[in-house]
Amino acid sequence: MKKRKINAVSRPVECVFHLIMLLFCLACIIPFIFVIVISFSSQDSIREIGYSFVPTSWSLEAYSYIWKLGDQLWRSYFNSFFITVAGTIFSLLVTILYSYALYRKDFKYRKFFTFFCFFTMIFGGGLAPTYVVCKTVLGLSDSYAAIIVPMLLNPFNLIVMRTFFQSSVPGELIDAAAIDGSGEYNTLFKIIIPISKPGIATVGLLTALAYWNEWFIPMLYVKDAKYIPLQYLLMQMQTKVDFLVKNSSMIGAEAANIMSSLPQDSLRMALVVLIVIPIACAYPFFQRYIISGLTIGSVKG
Repeated sequence: MKKRKINAVSRPVECVFHLIMLLFCLACIIPFIFVIVISFSSQDSIREIGYSFVPTSWSLEAYSYIWKLGDQLWRSYFNSFFITVAGTIFSLLVTILYSYALYRKDFKYRKFFTFFCFFTMIFGGGLAPTYVVCKTVLGLSDSYAAIIVPMLLNPFNLIVMRTFFQSSVPGELIDAAAIDGSGEYNTLFKIIIPISKPGIATVGLLTALAYWNEWFIPMLYVKDAKYIPLQYLLMQMQTKVDFLVKNSSMIGAEAANIMSSLPQDSLRMALVVLIVIPIACAYPFFQRYIISGLTIGSVKG
């Protein structure tokens, strides 16, 4: 008689599980496909039948309108990529150093800095004091630092990283490294970080998403078009189009006809596509990196 594994399930149950996962995947993918279809739909089709997977006519008006931004579009794309990469690297460095200190039980002021971090998750200084500190005290204005520095340390990511150290890094490993004569920084960068790649990759993904999607901080501190990221640029464009369409009746009949033909709805979806696709391409890289880190951690653990 063939023995059955403890974790084995029957074929019908397995088929049900596969069907549920397929439906879940479709629920995640179909909305984005719908957005892409709408971005290529003509404004007349949207007025006639609304949003549809099969528009009456296709159009590139939305992308043509965005393309008119010219060099500024590519400059903003570069700014977003640079801010995301640089911000993620510096933020990870600060987060790892801070969380490693909180993880070490022999750190004298561990409880104070843990409370200091947790307190900021509950109470914030508010927009006005933050603006005064960043703008006046730190002099953050019209530079990449004005966008990167205010988001360098996230208390939530810090707690996640500290918890990962506590659950995955044995204290005996640090003691053994100290006996072998390893210094604090050598222990951190050559022993702790290589076995903490899953946690670092997870926090890095959250940080990259935060930097990529950020538009409010650039609105506060950036006026020079040379430093405007993609999200803020596209938000400005959408705001201008909405304003022109809503007030088209006040600027003459001929101009009103032109404004009414602007691809307002399809433009909104095209902006979503341009913002989502680059960061979506980063997910496979992070996924592969997390799996690799898990493998390394299991071998070295």
